[in-house]
Amino acid sequence: MCRQVFGFRLAMIALAAPAALLNANPGLGTRLVGAAVVVTFMVSYALFRDWERFGPLLLRHPTLLAADTLFGSLLLISAGPDTTLAYVSVCTPLLAGIAYSWRGAAVFASLQSLILLLAQATLPHTHTTAADMLLLPGFCVITGAVGSTLRNLLLRFGTATQALTAMRARLAVTEAISEERARLAREMHDSVAKTLHGVALAAEGLAASAAARTPDPALLKQQAELVARAARRAVTESRELVTDLRSNPDPAPTTDVLEELATRTRDFSSRTGLRSTYRAPAHPLAVPHGVARQLLTITEEAMENAHRHARATHIDVTADVDPDHHVLRISVHDDGRGLPPGTTLDELRRSGHFGLVGMVERAESVGARIHIGEGAGSGGTEVLVELPLAPPTPPSPLPL
Repeated sequence: MCRQVFGFRLAMIALAAPAALLNANPGLGTRLVGAAVVVTFMVSYALFRDWERFGPLLLRHPTLLAADTLFGSLLLISAGPDTTLAYVSVCTPLLAGIAYSWRGAAVFASLQSLILLLAQATLPHTHTTAADMLLLPGFCVITGAVGSTLRNLLLRFGTATQALTAMRARLAVTEAISEERARLAREMHDSVAKTLHGVALAAEGLAASAAARTPDPALLKQQAELVARAARRAVTESRELVTDLRSNPDPAPTTDVLEELATRTRDFSSRTGLRSTYRAPAHPLAVPHGVARQLLTITEEAMENAHRHARATHIDVTADVDPDHHVLRISVHDDGRGLPPGTTLDELRRSGHFGLVGMVERAESVGARIHIGEGAGSGGTEVLVELPLAPPTPPSPLPL
């Protein structure tokens, strides 16, 4: 705002300078008025052009504004208070109020009022009334009060802006913490907790086999190896989770999501004994590693749900790429009993079942759409994930 005031002063001084120079007495008077024109014009121009550099100096030293006021008084007396320099005089208390609060406004309004009264007293005509003489000094008092009020408003606005910025920062931190807690909950549920549940089931089976009247050594060995593999897998998943927390994710690596999906489908079928089929295009499809991880975790969670809760006898995993719409579709369809009617995400959260909730959150985190519902035709449950892919970049034309 101070910059705009100095810009206005600059224009008014430029308009009134010819009149001030013409009315000055020849010789020393002309030189003094000319020096005052140069000083006031250059000061106004410097503060208007580079307020960030010279403004703090003016704020720290009110005497600089007082010196500028005295130089301006030479112009005012030479040109007369009926020129545009009167508007420059009125701007001085306004600047003082903005820069130095009400005390500065009072001092400079009084100083400028005395200068205006002195300039009016030097006029050759004597028919000026008292009201006319007090008009400009009254404006100085008013603009000083306006400047002080604007300063208070700006300070309050700055305080409110700082408070709003701090509040937004706290909300951003809170949101980031909530997102991180949700991510950790998903990772724990879909990796370590699920594997530990498998360890517990395998250990229960081992205990039951060992408690039999005639234990089968081959079966005991097989179940013990299953417990050991599941425990090692839990350790690996825990280490991966800790590594992911301690290191920054690198967006550069990519993963062939179709090949990895085929591998995990085969591993799931051999581990659980549940018949699973996989159909996908033959060509590879590389996506960022973080995106592939979320898609693969959603697929594994869908297969695990079908195995644990749906009483399914067959799982059909299908991957397809739509070249027209640049969309990757991954479908996990089972022939189980399906979801209970009226199942909602809020109900699952309240009941402590976070598997489907985590699948939805993982899909949202990579910009994918997910549909969980009844499968087409043969019933059961289908989990369909649609991930938008970036269109291929056309090859650059060869130089001629």
